[in-house]
Formats: sequence, structure tokens, C-alpha cells
Amino acid sequence: MIIQTSNLTKIYRTEEIETTALNNVNFKVEEGEFVSIMGPSGCGKSTLLNVVGLIDTIDNGEYSFLGKEVSKFNERQRANVRKGNIGFIFQSFNLIDELTVYENVELPLLYLKTPAAERKEKVNAALERMEIMHRRNHFPQQLSGGQQQRVAVARAVVANPKVILADEPTGNLDSKNGDEVMSILTQLNEGGTTIIMVTHSPTYAEYGNRVVHLFDGKIVTENLNGKFHV
Repeated sequence: MIIQTSNLTKIYRTEEIETTALNNVNFKVEEGEFVSIMGPSGCGKSTLLNVVGLIDTIDNGEYSFLGKEVSKFNERQRANVRKGNIGFIFQSFNLIDELTVYENVELPLLYLKTPAAERKEKVNAALERMEIMHRRNHFPQQLSGGQQQRVAVARAVVANPKVILADEPTGNLDSKNGDEVMSILTQLNEGGTTIIMVTHSPTYAEYGNRVVHLFDGKIVTENLNGKFHV
């Protein structure tokens, strides 16, 4: 089991209001799975992804990642777990405008203190894999949306993480580029990478071997091989 949560609860508070984003969520992901998460806006999809990715903390419950209880980890400990284990792909790409394509993809390896020669080899391999090598010296704003997402995927996979978390990775793309990104994710999964993807698209959700439906911070159904389990 690569990911397991028990009674996961996340509450956002302001002076006027308290919002329960996740309500006693029990969620498991086996190594090598491709899990799609669906639900209406505000149901807790991105919050669950951020918690699983150790970006956000929880208020109650337990979270085990790679067999280790991590829910009480501080930010430094969470960052150490993220490095090399988790890759992120976002709807808005989240590339750094001041860095070239090559430099954006190289970033995770710099954080891991990967030696220069090995960095070059891995970055070039990721750019070739995403068919974006010819843009290596360009800046993000010089690229199309589809090309930017290819760079974002290259950055996510360059360190060969165990898990890729994709938050609406096709949301800002037309159907052709969206299909290409889903094809890339499928190939990564077939190569052994565990993928958890948030999506509003029923069509793209079906690329996963399991579809989890959230509503009001709770898992309400799971669709596994065409069968629903409540």
C-alpha cells in the first residue's frame, strides 16, 4: 500500500465561518494504480490531493505514505518525503517564467542535489520523452498551452517519483492537447508510476482503473472496472 488515510478530516476556519473540506475520508491507493477523483467544485478534490501530496496538513485522522505515518510531520519533514517521491502536475502549469524549459525541468533535481552530469542526462531524457527537447532554451511564455503542460509533465517525472499527483492536468487545454496529456499519463502508469488525478471530465476519468467520487468532503462512490461500490 503506497497511500492510506484513515478518518481524514480537514477544516478551514475564518473569523466568520468554518468549512469542512474533508470529512472522515478513508482512501487507499496501491502501488501502480491510476486513480481518478471526481466531484463538483468545492467538494474537497484538490484538498485531498494537497493532503496526499504533503502540501497541506490535516486536523484529524491518520495518513500513511509508503508505510510511514506522516500526518504529524512538520513542513521540513514533509518536504523531505515529497522530494524524489511525489511529482505534481497542475492545471495552470506552474512553470517559472524567468527560467527556460530546461531550467524548469531541472529544478527538482537541484533540490535533490543531483550531480550536474546526472542532472543533464535526466533532464534531456525527460525532454525527449515529452517531445519538447526542441524548445529546451525557450521560456514558458514562448510556448503554447500544450507545450507548457508537456514541460510541466517533464518536470514532474524527471526525478522518477513513485507517485504523480495531477490536479486538472487537461483543464486549460483543448481536446487534442488534453488527449495527448492523458496518453502520456497512461504511458507513465503502464511503466509503473502510481497516478492520482483530479478531473471534471468523465471521459478522462475513465483512463484510471478506479474512479473515486467525492461530495461534501466525503467519498460517496467508487467505480472499479465498471462496478460501483457505495
